[in-house]
Formats: sequence, C-alpha cells, structure tokens
Amino acid sequence: MLSLTDAPDPFGVLATTRRVVDVANAVRINPQAIEELAKRITTRDLIPVEWENNLHWSAGPDATANYILVLDALNFCFWGEPRWVVSYQGNRYNGYAALAAALTRALNAGVPLTDAAYLSTIEESQLATILAGEYAIPLLHERVDNLREVGRVLLRRYAGQFSALIREADGSAIDLVRRVVDIFSSFRDVAIYADAEVFFYKRAQILASDLHGAFNGSDLGAFHDLDQLTAFADYKVPQVLRELGALIYQPGLAHLVDACIEIPAGHAVEVEIRAATIWAVEALRQALLRQNLRLPTYQLDWTLWQLGQDLPPSTRPYHRTRTIYY
Repeated sequence: MLSLTDAPDPFGVLATTRRVVDVANAVRINPQAIEELAKRITTRDLIPVEWENNLHWSAGPDATANYILVLDALNFCFWGEPRWVVSYQGNRYNGYAALAAALTRALNAGVPLTDAAYLSTIEESQLATILAGEYAIPLLHERVDNLREVGRVLLRRYAGQFSALIREADGSAIDLVRRVVDIFSSFRDVAIYADAEVFFYKRAQILASDLHGAFNGSDLGAFHDLDQLTAFADYKVPQVLRELGALIYQPGLAHLVDACIEIPAGHAVEVEIRAATIWAVEALRQALLRQNLRLPTYQLDWTLWQLGQDLPPSTRPYHRTRTIYY
C-alpha cells in the first residue's frame, strides 16, 4: 500500500516520513480503512477548494502577497481551553478563520501589516491588539518573532516585497517552498527522529496553496506543480483520519491524546503522528487513483477537513502539541 514509486517527492517529505512510518511504535496506518475511505470519497459530491474572499484581505498583487505571507507566518497553534475566538462583521470565528478575520479587521482599520518595516519592529502589545478576541491566542511571543523575521528578511533581500521571491520561483510551488524554508527559519519545519531529519514543511506548503487561492490560480498564484505538495501535517487531519479508522494509535498514545495531555514538540510520538498523517493521505491518494479519481493532495487535505465537519461531538480529541509549525 505504501508505495513511493509513483509519488512525487520534491522536498524529501515522503521519503523521510516513510522511514518514520516503517519503524513507528505508537501509530500505524490501517490499509483496509484507507480503501474504504477511498470508496466513500468517490461517491461523495466533492466541494472544490474555495478562497473565502469575504474573510481575507486583498489589495494590489504586492500587498496581497505580503498579507498571505503574514497570514501563514502566524498560522499555527490555535487550540486552548477556552479557545481563542474573534468576532468580525457579526460572525464568530476560531482557528485559521479567526486569524484571517483579525488580520483583515486590522488592515481595514489602517494597521500597516503589509509594510515590512512595520513588521520588522512590531511590538508584542501591538500584535496583542491586532489579535484581540475572546480569550488569548497561544504563543503570542513566538508570533511576534515570526513577524519580525518576515519584515527583516523582506527588507534585506526583497525591498520589502514577498512578490519578488514568488517571481523568482517562476510558477513553481515546489521552488517557492524550497526558497521559503531556506530563507525564513520560522517556516523550516524539520524534526529529528532516530537521529535523522524528517521534513514536514506544513506552513510553507500551505503558503503556496493559499497564494493559489488568493489569486484564483493566476498571477502570483499561478503554479504548475501544486499537485506535488504533500498533506499539511497538523492536528486536525490526524484526528479525522483516526476517527475514520485510517490511523490507529497504540494504547499509550491513545491515552495521552484522549486525556488531552500535552505532547512536547519533537517527541517521538508527535513525529510519528505527523509522519503517519502524511503517508495515510498519500496512501489514500494512491487508492483513489486506482479508482480512477485523480485528486491532488492539497485538495484531498481539504476533502478530509470537510469529512471532519460531519463527525459527531463524541469524536475523540486531536493531539495537543505547542509548536510554531502547525
């Protein structure tokens, strides 16, 4: 089932996570459940990935590109009890949607969040005001560090414009991801497992996908190789895969996750969860191909998220890890 032969692997994400899956102790992939899930997806009316223009800010191409970079520099770790919530235009949002709403609210109010000079020296109190909502967003200090890095790098190398880096990638999402993880340390999502590096690059890959959405697949969002992206290994997708039977947690890990006990970033079982997520989605993509349904991984990731919306309130929780990478 876990075939690397026909899988594009431009970053080494599949190869390095495969090594983890092959020796993992705490998580395993259920091939039968993968096949059943593939059949379920082929009979489902798939909703295309759509960019929520009413929630996201946009202006000219350069400013919009900077907004997307800011968005994904902050796109991590929204969980908490109680959960951070943002109210915007009469609606309440949490998670990634709350982040988009908060940034759009601030930009519409004149906060210069697309100005690299402003970002390079942003204060924690300023970001706290920008992200103000019900309860506090986690890891505020780390988010400030990420924005400062974005500002400094853009000023030093690209005259303040992320669009210059995007154009260097020349229509390749793969090249863009490589450049982003090389230039911005906060996007360099690499773990160590059994003394070897494991690449995930979750936020760098979703950055390319978000640019595609924000620009409707044209201009700065026109990429010819989006289908080579892997799954975005976070905490929601493995929760969905586990509930659908595609991932099986061994008793010790199941207890930690179900009791909402925090698992440290970089711990072996956290790496195993993320690696198994990558490969369960890849195995699902290959199973769909055998049923004559070609679904790029970034769209399959979205499809799994949609399936997750149908899960009952009794669904087992996602794993808790405090990290800047997802």
